Amino acid sequence: MPTRVLLIDDDVRLYELLASYLEQNGFTVTAVSDGPQGLAALGNGTFDAVLLDVMMPGMDGLEVLRRIREKNRIPVLMLTAKGDETDRVVGLEIGADDYVPKPFSPRELLARLRAVLRRAAPDAIDQRIRVGDIAIEVGCRQVSFGGKPVDLTGVEFDILLALARRPGRVVAREALLAEAGRGDVTVGDRTVDVHISHLRQKLGDDPKSPRLIKTVRGVGYVLAKDLV
Repeated sequence: MPTRVLLIDDDVRLYELLASYLEQNGFTVTAVSDGPQGLAALGNGTFDAVLLDVMMPGMDGLEVLRRIREKNRIPVLMLTAKGDETDRVVGLEIGADDYVPKPFSPRELLARLRAVLRRAAPDAIDQRIRVGDIAIEVGCRQVSFGGKPVDLTGVEFDILLALARRPGRVVAREALLAEAGRGDVTVGDRTVDVHISHLRQKLGDDPKSPRLIKTVRGVGYVLAKDLV
């Protein structure tokens, strides 16, 4: 599955440059043009890293970083104006993983991005997520329910993981498609529904009145936060 990167920057040309280059190197890039959109995107989808510009209208990158760090340890690489040492120092102090001064070469950014992802990898490998009786070992991709192992396909695991990372919150079908490595929404809407049905069966969830994975009609699905 491609590594998912969220770019928060109001420079459209930068997105066009990075999207083309990073996609050739195993990444997918989602771009938003301001801080509030970036925070919303992080809330609605799962990403592996964030590229965050400091200088943006309205909410600047440092404030966006503060809000990200209140809830999330995702790797964040700051994009700063060349020679602006103050922004770099403050960014690192409040939780940035690295910075790249503009203008930069895509090759340099790729190298720094890979470096912060490598540093974050041990945490991802050891990560365990528990929601009620559902336990997920992220690194070894194993799931148990009520202490008993559950045999899931790769896509089923990715969809369950996406839901478990945001318990009690609705996850749109499009986000589930992206996290399961499927970008074709026209073909994939029904595909997600089928995999959700299989997940319910394997978790012993009543398909007529599900209590674990609930449908939000016209939007997506939510994993119940308080599972017994």
